Amino acid sequence: MKVAIGCDHGGYELKEKIKKYISDELNIQYEDFGTYNKNRCDYPDYAFLVAHAVSTKKCDFGIMIDGAGIGSAMMANKVPGVLAACANEIYTARNSRHHNGANVLTLGSMVVGEGVSKEIVKTFLTTKFEGERNIKRINSILDIEKRLLKNRE
Repeated sequence: MKVAIGCDHGGYELKEKIKKYISDELNIQYEDFGTYNKNRCDYPDYAFLVAHAVSTKKCDFGIMIDGAGIGSAMMANKVPGVLAACANEIYTARNSRHHNGANVLTLGSMVVGEGVSKEIVKTFLTTKFEGERNIKRINSILDIEKRLLKNRE
């Protein structure tokens, strides 16, 4: 498994802790798509890079951290094939994978602390998609996406 990870300036410190956690404790590879410091920047730029890495199958999952997690989820969900979920607590992280097949997790560094965010990440990365019961719904979302993209051509 390989995880794309990114952040804006507000998520930089938490991203650095999450990188170490997924590498050292969960033994999962990651690729860091930035930002690489706390200088002010725009979350859509980095959310796109993370989502694109998942969309093109360069990475299996993505994690994007900004202040609330909401804006990054909105951006990531514009990328075809991405199912991003803002999960600032464990239940939503589990549900987003188990029932919705989410492939990008967004977190809010102003909403959750280090300990909870680690549990959210672990839950997201280890929860399996239930499949059978929910695949029709997921395919419906992806089919609508494909139709809308086709209509724009």
